[in-house]
Amino acid sequence: MARRPPGTDTDRMEGTDAPLALVTGATGYIGGRLVPELLAGGFRVRAMARHPDRLDDREWRLEAEVVRADASSADDLARAMQDVDVAYYLIHSLGTGRTFEKRDRQTARTFAVAARSAGVRRVVYLGGLHPRGEELSPHLDSRREVGEILLAGGVPVAALQAAVIIGSGSASFEMMRYLTERLPVMVAPRWIDNRIQPIAVRDVLRYLVGAASIPEEVSRTFDIGGPEVLTYREMMQRYAAVAGLPPRVVRSVPVLTPALASQWVGLVTPVPAGIARPLVGSLVHEVVADEDDIKQYVPDPPEGLLGFDRAVELALARVHEFDVRTSWASAGTPGAPSDPLPDDPDWAGGSLEVDERETVVAADRQTLWSVIEGVGGAHGWYSWRLGWAARGVMDRVFGGPGLRRGRRHPDELSVGDALDWWRVEKVEEGHLLRLRAEMRLPGLAWLELIADTDEAGRTVFRQRAIYHPHGLAGQAYWWAVWPFHGVVFGGMQRNIATAAEEAARAAGRPVRDTRADRAVRRAEEPTTDGLGA
Repeated sequence: MARRPPGTDTDRMEGTDAPLALVTGATGYIGGRLVPELLAGGFRVRAMARHPDRLDDREWRLEAEVVRADASSADDLARAMQDVDVAYYLIHSLGTGRTFEKRDRQTARTFAVAARSAGVRRVVYLGGLHPRGEELSPHLDSRREVGEILLAGGVPVAALQAAVIIGSGSASFEMMRYLTERLPVMVAPRWIDNRIQPIAVRDVLRYLVGAASIPEEVSRTFDIGGPEVLTYREMMQRYAAVAGLPPRVVRSVPVLTPALASQWVGLVTPVPAGIARPLVGSLVHEVVADEDDIKQYVPDPPEGLLGFDRAVELALARVHEFDVRTSWASAGTPGAPSDPLPDDPDWAGGSLEVDERETVVAADRQTLWSVIEGVGGAHGWYSWRLGWAARGVMDRVFGGPGLRRGRRHPDELSVGDALDWWRVEKVEEGHLLRLRAEMRLPGLAWLELIADTDEAGRTVFRQRAIYHPHGLAGQAYWWAVWPFHGVVFGGMQRNIATAAEEAARAAGRPVRDTRADRAVRRAEEPTTDGLGA
């Protein structure tokens, strides 16, 4: 019976001899979808994440072990790999800056050593399909190098290499979707006519699960691709047809570099330039499978691989039904802070600047909470739309996510969800929503929206904007935007309260006249923001 390593939180599968699979990057796009596929395939699964709380709302959470670990830490990996049969390497530093190749290299070496030391029987890696004998883009070259490092690590490896993955929430799919939908006429680089072999995400997952059972004497790369080879121009036109859009007018020019194209993609689509740059850079190459040897070990299903049009249909159905299980934004914005809000008021990390506001709301608490949980995305932020839009564009220009990521679901939020330029850090159902900023800032920022009840039984909406400045630039930023707090945060406070009251009236729920309560509270509140929590 395999022992559970320290740091895991379950003993759910005692008494089974099923192989144990370690899934790294479990909060990411592929990792989050692979876990339930492995469980359905009869594996025990240990999901590894730096922030396990982001997995709390996954439908498979009670069926899998979860371990907190950083793939760059040898000690963390040794603990996570204890008694593991097959380890999935689904980690990359896409868009994390100019040193991403070095980070990828070091993490892969650490992982390879840990897998050999732990006695792992097989490593499965998902890399990028690339041409042989060409100078590759930095992104593709790094994916190639990671595969070579793992193959040289002393453990049998199945290194699967895929091109564009078609599935709801895939960064490549979302980039193509928004370019096609938003630009009926576009100017594109000449390599828009390079050949690509896209593959549906469900076929990628099937190959990943099947690769765990490849005989141990086999250690090599495998090209995986769908049944069709298309150009990016053809993919956009085919997408438009499936989505019911008129044919797109696409003109290619020889002067649009990958760097310029990625900036353009970053402004038009929800995919930030930092992620778009390596994706666009990869399109410079023709990426077509040289072989299909994987089928010797993982045969095609009787109905065959999914074609491009069918894969798009399924992806769009997920999008329209608000059933996108994971997305490219699941794992966080590259380079964005991940520091949780410190609970200790005397936090050793430095002083916090705080803007606190409070309003009595003429609605029941649940109605107020439904408005709070619906903020962002199509609902907006209930204040100064032009100001939010301008700040969002500015953030995109500087490589941040801006406001284009929207929401995973129009009404529901879970820990770890991307919400425009925020990340959901904490949810206490019916009470607290805490968001951590992933926008480009000279510091760390959080926003708390709280539905509460006071001693008199009245519904109270509390709001806190919290900022930890980094150095002089951080302090300067705080004081530069401070005059706008009344418009931004004050407007949000008033408009969310009003929206809750209107929703309560529309639902026929009893409301109380709180004008007198508000007047008293306004008289008691300080006229300046509370600073220095």
